[in-house]
Amino acid sequence: MEAHEVNRVRAKLAFFVADAFASAPRKDQRDKTDCYLRGLMLDGRRKSIQAMASRLPDGNEQNLQQFVNQSTWDPLPVRRRIAERMSARISPEAWVVDDVSFPKDGRMSVAVAPQYCGALGKRANCQVAVSVHACTATASCPLQWRLFLPKEWADDAERRAACKVPAEIGHREKWRLALDILDELTGWGVPPRVVLADAAYGTNATFRNELTERGLDYVLSIRSDTAHPLDAVPEAPARKGINGCWPQPRYRQAPPAVTAHAINLGRSAFTEITWRHGSHGPMRSHFAALRVRPASNSITRPLRARASAEQGWWDGVLPDLWLLAEWPSNSETPTEYWFSNLPVQTPLKHLVSCAKLRWRVEHDYRELKHGLGLDHFEGRSWPGWHHHVTLVTAAHAFLTEQRLSPKVPKPASPTTRSSTCSKTS
Repeated sequence: MEAHEVNRVRAKLAFFVADAFASAPRKDQRDKTDCYLRGLMLDGRRKSIQAMASRLPDGNEQNLQQFVNQSTWDPLPVRRRIAERMSARISPEAWVVDDVSFPKDGRMSVAVAPQYCGALGKRANCQVAVSVHACTATASCPLQWRLFLPKEWADDAERRAACKVPAEIGHREKWRLALDILDELTGWGVPPRVVLADAAYGTNATFRNELTERGLDYVLSIRSDTAHPLDAVPEAPARKGINGCWPQPRYRQAPPAVTAHAINLGRSAFTEITWRHGSHGPMRSHFAALRVRPASNSITRPLRARASAEQGWWDGVLPDLWLLAEWPSNSETPTEYWFSNLPVQTPLKHLVSCAKLRWRVEHDYRELKHGLGLDHFEGRSWPGWHHHVTLVTAAHAFLTEQRLSPKVPKPASPTTRSSTCSKTS
């Protein structure tokens, strides 16, 4: 946004800060919040504290550095208020789980390590954060974040102390961090929505089982996961000896890959569906859905299996769910697959709409990074990182509210103006 656009919404921003940052104990902290948010929203290539302070008429670099890196205000109640406020404002159709990376030099920035960096498309020195977003086809925003702490940081007392990592924070897999966020959101009273995620999460059978046990619906992308046909029957081998235990039944045949299930349907079973209108016209492809029983690669049994096991016996039947497949007209084989535990009567178009809604997160990340400086933070500490991410989330939420308001001119997106939304699903 240009300076005159920011000035035009100063009064609305003040009301937003007063509500979202009501938990901040001091007025000067809320004043610095207002200043920092204006710095994030103003046009400028870099959104580091030094660069923002130089562009703001009331910018004071030393004050903003102290506010972000040393101040003791708690970001958690701020994020909770933003999540409550934005969930009511957007009325999301889904919660989208994803993660984002921040390339870094050196080894002293909190949670930095050599790992896969999505921003670079290769293994590199970076930070990674897991996020959950509220999404509709027309609006979205992040609700909560977790910074991923690599294994090498778990027992590195020197770096942990230097970066002020809390003692209770240890290494935790990304999918567990996602579940922690979902638990937190429901604990806050935010109405749950269908959970969407890419194949890094969807192929994990334990993650799917945990969502089911929480009563959460999902449509999750999968890669090479396998599935049994719906009519497959578990078999139990013969009992060995008179005193031997009765072996519990399980699926003895190796399950086919999901590609085989889709191809066996035949192209004629795939229906052309348009799920949205993009910048280059209607987005459409061919889809089919069938009920299958996913082969569990989980170390824990699914919900039904646990209940049966508590009674001393499991019939071996895995819960059935939807396998959704996409087969574009210009492809020789299906290209994308999803598992979903939505009800049997769910229409195919609704399954497709949910599956294709994940693109909104890429829109969020582009705006958060290129427009609002999510990855421009130059501090190294755990509190500083969480303060900065919370402030960027607040700026994004405020701009989203302004764009959704029908009574005022919509402010320009802070993303790079020359770029356009790509035609991706």
